[in-house]
This record gives sequence, C-alpha cells and structure tokens, in this order.
Amino acid sequence: MNFDKELDARGLNCPLPILRAKKTLAEMQSGEVLRVTSTDPGSVKDFAAFAKQTGNELLSSTESNKEFEYFMKRK
Repeated sequence: MNFDKELDARGLNCPLPILRAKKTLAEMQSGEVLRVTSTDPGSVKDFAAFAKQTGNELLSSTESNKEFEYFMKRK
C-alpha cells in the first residue's frame, strides 16, 4: 500500500504509539496516509479506538512476527 509518511513505534508501549501517530497525523494533509509499525500488542485495540474517536480512517491493520502494521488515512 502507498503511504506518505512512516512512523516507527517499535519498542514503545501504550500510549506512546498512539500519541506519536496523533502528532504525526496533525502535521499531514487531509487524505494522506501514515504507515505505523509497532511491537505493542495493545496497539491493535488502541488504533481501532483512535480511528473511531478522531475520524481518521484505519485502512488496514496486520500482524507479522509480533510486529503490527497500521495504515491510517488523515481525515
């Protein structure tokens, strides 16, 4: 999937991945896509809830080798 910015949140625990994603999304233009990589298993629920609360669209959420990858579209 194509993305405009990338955020490496590996090694960070809740709530840091969400806080960093929020800050990065705030710097982006509407419609741009952010790719986030995280190792926090709790981030799965966090990113789903974050998308619902903020109106940013969670395009995909995948896990591979205990790493989680999210693609979020800025509202």
